[in-house]
Amino acid sequence: MDECHFQQHGTRCRMWIAPEIKDPVLTHAPTRKSIACFGAVSLETGKFAYDLCDTFDAKTFEAFLMLLLRRRTRDKRMVIVLDNARYHHAKLLAPLLHKYRSVLTLLFLPPYSPQLAPIERVWKLTRRLATHNRHFETLGDVLVAVQKCFNRWTKPNLMLKRLCGII
Repeated sequence: MDECHFQQHGTRCRMWIAPEIKDPVLTHAPTRKSIACFGAVSLETGKFAYDLCDTFDAKTFEAFLMLLLRRRTRDKRMVIVLDNARYHHAKLLAPLLHKYRSVLTLLFLPPYSPQLAPIERVWKLTRRLATHNRHFETLGDVLVAVQKCFNRWTKPNLMLKRLCGII
């Protein structure tokens, strides 16, 4: 499990235009708007769970862990694979981790090894399916496209199961 930012950036683009017009530039209004997204895939079923929030911090991560715990299959342990973001190690999480220690384990990847996180494959596929080669007027338009993709994966899903499976 890891996280992803969907951002709308201001950019300058060059496009093909008649040779008599020198260096036309199309500009977009710059913006730094973003949405934080936590996500996890069940390696057993391929089901995808996600939560959108304003920022990545210990409180929003704790809320995501609670979401995962509510969706947990009874009598099953959860092992969540994480990178080493500071909020994954926050002291604020200690009471929750202690309370659910019999059913929840956080497994931290080695530093600087995002390629080992199965969720990174989901972020890459999401970008390819939902955002590549498309123009979005607003951040809201990006979110609509991304959520359509995410919502298809909330039921058992063989594609995500294979994509994130550990061999």
